Amino acid sequence: MKNKTVLITGSTSGIGLAIAKAFAAQGYNIVFNGLEADGATIAKSVADAAGVDYIFSPANMLDPAAIRALAAEALAKFGTVEVLINNAGIQFVSPLEDFPEAKWDAIIGINLSAAFHLTKAIWPSMKANKHGRVINIASAHGLVASEFKSAYVSAKHGLIGFTKTIALEGAPFGITANSICPGYVHTPIVDKQIPEQMKVHNMTQEEVVAKVFLDKQAIKKFNTVESIAQSALFLASEAAETITGIALPVDGGWTAQ
Repeated sequence: MKNKTVLITGSTSGIGLAIAKAFAAQGYNIVFNGLEADGATIAKSVADAAGVDYIFSPANMLDPAAIRALAAEALAKFGTVEVLINNAGIQFVSPLEDFPEAKWDAIIGINLSAAFHLTKAIWPSMKANKHGRVINIASAHGLVASEFKSAYVSAKHGLIGFTKTIALEGAPFGITANSICPGYVHTPIVDKQIPEQMKVHNMTQEEVVAKVFLDKQAIKKFNTVESIAQSALFLASEAAETITGIALPVDGGWTAQ
């Protein structure tokens, strides 16, 4: 994979960081993005450990101009971006009547609109190269719904629809587009949800994990960040060159029910 480049949003923590480590181990140049205060340090550590080139951008996924600048910086540095992984996401849990409108706008913006803006910015170079892989990190909530998550469920359903559309548009140009739909993965975003769900359901932490998070999964364990990273590696590989437009569940059997 030498001299290939992957751009991963939200790649300095959680699922995105695991994906970055997996691609770096395969020799990809990495375009990191994240809002963590130590994001630049994290990016350097991962790249140095794998001996790959990299850049880090703190671009805010709510800012279309910053997103376009991120794409331009990546293309100026590496010439091409063979793999684009739209991973950045946020979550908020609330009954509909209490759901803050600002939270709705932010969740739709980061989980859905950012993928549109960044893919649009990278798309012409992929078309010109007659090759590209777009991988969108959706969710099992892109396939099914849960109460109190109106914005997140809407955004992830929309992301899967966006993925299918660009899969059709990209097919004549050697570009594939696929979604990965994780079930619950033990990441900082889930750690944040646990107390929110405890409050909504009036449950203890143990009850929330068993009865809210893992209740719908046939396999009663959190998915790992590494399993999502390996799924992304496969979809980026030549072995997946005829796989496009899919929503791949990695969800412990949740959506099989």
